[in-house]
Amino acid sequence: MTSRPITPPSTEEHVPSPSLKEFLAYFLRLGTLGFGGPIALAGYMQKDLVEERKWVTSQDYSEGLAFSQLSPGPLAAQLAMYLGWVRAGTLGATLTGAVFILPSFLMVLMLAAIYVHYGQLAWIQGVFYGIGAAVIAIIARSAYKLIRSTLKNDRLLWMLFAAMAITTAWKESEIVWLFLLCGLIAMVLKARPRMRVTPGAGAIPAIVAAGNFVGSVDGATSSGAIGSLFLFFLKAGAFVFGSGLAIVPFLYGGVVGRFHWLTERQFVDAVAVAMITPGPVVITAGFIGYLVAGVAGAATAAIAVFVPPYLIVVAGAPYYRRFAQNSQVKAFVQGVTAAAVGAIAGAAFILGKRSLVDVPTILIAVATFALLQFKRIPEPLLILVAGAVGLLLFKG
Repeated sequence: MTSRPITPPSTEEHVPSPSLKEFLAYFLRLGTLGFGGPIALAGYMQKDLVEERKWVTSQDYSEGLAFSQLSPGPLAAQLAMYLGWVRAGTLGATLTGAVFILPSFLMVLMLAAIYVHYGQLAWIQGVFYGIGAAVIAIIARSAYKLIRSTLKNDRLLWMLFAAMAITTAWKESEIVWLFLLCGLIAMVLKARPRMRVTPGAGAIPAIVAAGNFVGSVDGATSSGAIGSLFLFFLKAGAFVFGSGLAIVPFLYGGVVGRFHWLTERQFVDAVAVAMITPGPVVITAGFIGYLVAGVAGAATAAIAVFVPPYLIVVAGAPYYRRFAQNSQVKAFVQGVTAAAVGAIAGAAFILGKRSLVDVPTILIAVATFALLQFKRIPEPLLILVAGAVGLLLFKG
């Protein structure tokens, strides 16, 4: 078991140490009832664990949040794993991640089974007719918020964003090596690396090699659905930068374009199901896996997509403080994040062409986008309302 590195004594208030059972019970409840997306879930952890219960120091929380933003992977799940690592090393990260993700996985599994058995019924089609339009609005709103928060007035990041958005919309898929290229361009132009090895810089060739390796074996394992699912979602989990929705264009290119596992309609429905359940958006992997290979496929895809962020926490957290403030690493992440936001914008365009097929769906999308301005209206509620409206308007 990996233990926490020795750090100087904290000057903060004494933090009562909960039992591991109490700690896990909290994350099981959060994973079951935590709606609102990654930012909201991270906010719940800060309020509950730092401010109220004082189980976690503000320093540990802030470092965990920064680590999760710096690394690929779903932010909320990775933050939960990091706090679990702080609490009990590798065992804590493993158990905390498991109990946090399990509730949403079980919900997605149940909804996938209902979808497969009753998806051809007119009322199910009507519900997803409305939900699909709402999902497009949520993806577009997410891209808009990320543009405002990450690009700001940085011309270079805007150029990288535009290039990735146009490429994604044109090719109708996400090209992983372009993410890495955007990161390298930002690193060279924003923080010119000197001719020496910098902390964290050695990880970049490893990421490129990993991406190329997984990409090369995707096709080789096409005869085995389980193997293909595992390798594809392993690759997806390694390149989800910026927001959980950054996985959407990547999944679209593989699930719909390359492997033809799902139709475009089924893919939008899969994203919708992930949004109406608590937990990370990337849990849509479980829904897709179920449609491809049943329960075994769902478990395989869900495990694979969380393996990279889990390994990053277990292997990287002990060394995080050594390279977190490195200017080259920060510039690389800025470039990759700009590319991720561009990919989300391109995905919104692609999926919008398929889901906004008539006046009612366009109106549902516009109304959803407008209502998203009100922060107190939860996204799952808007999706359910859109489903009800779709059921009333759907003509089959």
